[in-house]
Amino acid sequence: MSLSERFESELIEFARRLVRMQSYSDHEGEVAEAVVAKMRELGYDEAFIDSTGNAVGFIGDGEKIIHFDSHMDTVEVNDAEKWELPPFAAEIKDGRLYGRGSVDMKSGLAASIYGAALAREAGFIRGKKVCVSGSVCEEYCDGENIKMMYRELALRPDFVVICEPSDNVITLGHKGKAQMRIITRGLSAHGSAPEKGINAVYEMAEIISRVEALNKRLTEEGEPHGTIVLSNISCVTASLNAVPGEAEIYLDRRLALGETEEKVRSEMDELIRGKRAEWKSGTLRRSSWRGAELVYEPLHMAWKLDETSPLFAAANAAYESVFGKAPSKYDFWDFGTNAVTPVSMGIATIGFGPGEYKLAHMRDESCELSKIREAAEFYAALIGRL
Repeated sequence: MSLSERFESELIEFARRLVRMQSYSDHEGEVAEAVVAKMRELGYDEAFIDSTGNAVGFIGDGEKIIHFDSHMDTVEVNDAEKWELPPFAAEIKDGRLYGRGSVDMKSGLAASIYGAALAREAGFIRGKKVCVSGSVCEEYCDGENIKMMYRELALRPDFVVICEPSDNVITLGHKGKAQMRIITRGLSAHGSAPEKGINAVYEMAEIISRVEALNKRLTEEGEPHGTIVLSNISCVTASLNAVPGEAEIYLDRRLALGETEEKVRSEMDELIRGKRAEWKSGTLRRSSWRGAELVYEPLHMAWKLDETSPLFAAANAAYESVFGKAPSKYDFWDFGTNAVTPVSMGIATIGFGPGEYKLAHMRDESCELSKIREAAEFYAALIGRL
């Protein structure tokens, strides 16, 4: 099964249109409206924006529910003048679509919207209900977006496909993530008499050295291994003439398969041992473009699909039908995705999407046009085999 020339042309033009729409996190409204309009144009049975701001569409009314999710938000562009091609022009050069979001992940979003429509055209929807979503604020709150959607719609899919970039390689899982804050507390004093205070930044200095040493130990554990990085630092001081009374760092800990919450907690306890410090979850709070409150608890274990799952067999069969050969490899992402929500619910989940994920968030982000077409064909074929 392949896309008609007209269908393929429409798909690429829609992906370009999405890239032209700036949609930083919590500002996805224009894209959401465009997605819903396109779903209606393609004859989806339902298409709407939920109370969180996610764009949601359904085709079919069968009992078996298959969910394809892509996030609509992108990271910001702060160096537009340095891009080879303007980041929101969606120009095509040498068979590639250029622009912010072309990889992460508006090409995947467009492909999933068209893939579901293609599946219906091919007669693959009987007995099934296909849900396609464009979700909000994934760059900050992965999984919280569709968790809220599932709750609002009383929806529990049987299978989930996360359309994040994988260069069209079937992806069977990804690393876990834990984000924490460490706060040190000192005693403020005038800058002319630092001996009368306790500098919270100095108190933090040894902890920072411990973080660096912990990352080195994790790396030396061999492959696969976890990592930890200090991603933000700040302090509270009465003025530029005062000893800081409080300091804070934010830590991003990525977990390999088999690493546990208990291990992370033990590491955090060790980092602050003997210091005037405490650690807390790095809870994030955001407000979506629709005003919904997102409260994200960043603690997720690594996961991998059980290869005895019907989803694994169906994905292999769909891949072979599109590419004319069995998969030569599978992937395992080292970053987090919205998959954390369905995986936590015990739902069989894979990743598959156009674009090389190492180009995400980078200057001159670009996606191969042929991969967008192939992804749509794969999504349709997968629906047919589930």
